[in-house]
Amino acid sequence: MSRRRATGTVGANAGEGRTAESGAGEERTVEAGASDADAADALAAGGRLAVVDRVCYALFARHASDRRHDADRKRYRGTALGTGFETYLARAYGLSWVVAAAVFFPALVVAAGAAPAVAAAVEARFGAALLSAGSTAVPAPTPDSVGPLRTDHAALLVAVAVALCAKRATVAAAGVGLRWAVATRRTDIERTLPGAVRYLELLSSGSDAPRAMLRKAADGEAYGATATSLRKALNAARLAGSLDEGLRRVARDTPSRELLAPFLLKFRKHAATGDEALSEFLATERRMLSHRQDRARKRARRFLELLTELFVAVLVLPALLVIGATALSVVIPELLPPVETPVGVVPTRAVVLYGAVAFLVAFGLAAAVAVGTLRPPSQRASYEAPADPRAVVATAGRNPASTAVVAAGPAVALAIWLAVAGYTLVNVVLVGYAAFAVPVGLVAARRTRIDDAKDRELADFVHAVSGHVAQGRPLEAAVAAVARDADLGVLDDDVADLAFALRSTIAPDGATRASAGTGAGGVDVRAAAIDRFVDRVDTPLAARTLGLVTGALDAGSDADAVFETLRIEVGRLYSEQRALRSAMQPYIAVGWAAAVLVAGVVAVVNTQVVDAARLAEIAATSEAVTEPEGVYPELERFRLYVVTQATVLASGWFAGTAARGRYAALLHSGALVACCYVVFTVGGLV
Repeated sequence: MSRRRATGTVGANAGEGRTAESGAGEERTVEAGASDADAADALAAGGRLAVVDRVCYALFARHASDRRHDADRKRYRGTALGTGFETYLARAYGLSWVVAAAVFFPALVVAAGAAPAVAAAVEARFGAALLSAGSTAVPAPTPDSVGPLRTDHAALLVAVAVALCAKRATVAAAGVGLRWAVATRRTDIERTLPGAVRYLELLSSGSDAPRAMLRKAADGEAYGATATSLRKALNAARLAGSLDEGLRRVARDTPSRELLAPFLLKFRKHAATGDEALSEFLATERRMLSHRQDRARKRARRFLELLTELFVAVLVLPALLVIGATALSVVIPELLPPVETPVGVVPTRAVVLYGAVAFLVAFGLAAAVAVGTLRPPSQRASYEAPADPRAVVATAGRNPASTAVVAAGPAVALAIWLAVAGYTLVNVVLVGYAAFAVPVGLVAARRTRIDDAKDRELADFVHAVSGHVAQGRPLEAAVAAVARDADLGVLDDDVADLAFALRSTIAPDGATRASAGTGAGGVDVRAAAIDRFVDRVDTPLAARTLGLVTGALDAGSDADAVFETLRIEVGRLYSEQRALRSAMQPYIAVGWAAAVLVAGVVAVVNTQVVDAARLAEIAATSEAVTEPEGVYPELERFRLYVVTQATVLASGWFAGTAARGRYAALLHSGALVACCYVVFTVGGLV
């Protein structure tokens, strides 16, 4: 089979082109060229950060040539950041000085306040020993000095040391950010590369040249970081005049050393060998990546099982710790003496409480993020609010992002009213959060049910169209027949609209305008019709699958093979969605069960243990309770209630993220918080 030579040049993105260009030539020559590009980027940058970038670049860009940043420069090549390395590092150094200034003054105040106490302690411990030894080398400490330094000088040195440590930590955090960006991009490439390879395999049956095949795969939004890497390769190829050179540069700089780099190098080799060799290579690579993806999915499920066991075990510990501290304070008050802090004397139970709450919130967020990373990107709901305020209000009932914008105002107003009415700060925050989270979560749940119905009907639609195309019908006639004969539920209107739009691609003489690539006005009418259909359906499954149609048909691929591949792909992805939802059900139940368990235990403790009359009876019949009057039941109940709310909040985040993602996490956590508030308030447990 002969393949057409691609004509024209490939469009380039300026930022990606600059990043790709940084890979040419020897390392030092490359870095010098990148420095020039960074300087131009910093000096010509627009927007609100332009002046800041110019100042930071002029002051701190020289640090980019330091040897200690060589590893950061190497990591930077594996990222897809839009700024140059020198600009990024200059911003980090500028921010480090801001952080140092922000830390210096509070540190000075704290050090100045603590210096007299430190000097007194030093004098008490070492002063007598120094005087008795008759030492004259080191001045004896006094309340106004610490060794040879006055207390104010010592406080200044401590503040400077803290500020410098904060500055170095900020610069180090910038390097950690690069490492995190590289790891995130590597993970995204590993998840999206199998889909891109399947698409390239389909395109290989047509007449496109390798460069055109890569361009079509790079234009696919569903392929994420893989598409970005392919665009970089094409931009580098345009600048170097050779596709082989562009692929080599990206393979050298990509963070995916085990998957993408070998694939690009092998693609170079087989593309130069011939069309048949390239098709066989892509088929083999697709099978290998599918097996690897299945193994990764099994490992993720095993990891989730371990994470769930750890979550349940750790989630219960803070509540039990607070309950134990309360019981010990009742039985042995002197066992938990107050703790002296810079803000004053704080009861030990309060320290335990605040620490438990902070730990629960942080652990709940970490567990939710960990569960969210195990969900494939194609099965993560993502919504954007319209730019027009009227459109935001109009779409609030079906777009969770718009609902979040609309619900924020009433939730804040309710919180303010509760604060004015005299509610505690904890309840103000919790009720306000529930008032915001529950409406957003309900709209997201409704949207998810609609999207699930669309995906189910979409699989049937593709299967029906594939059957008609296999019988020799053109795409337009196949879609029209399905729209006329099949009952597709929620997709009926969308399919009818697609059939009408495709009919406009049929010329009066029966030829297909889209077969020539364009319709009236130079627009690919068939591609525009399918894109409009994908936008109307607006589900990740539609975006990942129907985009295969126009690119493959335009490449000259066999229509029957295209729709057979599309049918298999849709069926596979839909089956994966259903399997993931079924696998996540036990973890949702675990999250709710943990929340109910902790709430039940706290309710029993509040009613059976923390009670003034019961404590008096225990004190009268036992010598264990020595000071029952030192316990305030209402305060202890409220502390246990706060820990319970933190527990159910963390459980809701975990269960919701396991169910559907961050919007479901809002629904589950908001519902649990609201239920806990109602039960504890109405039941008189707080």
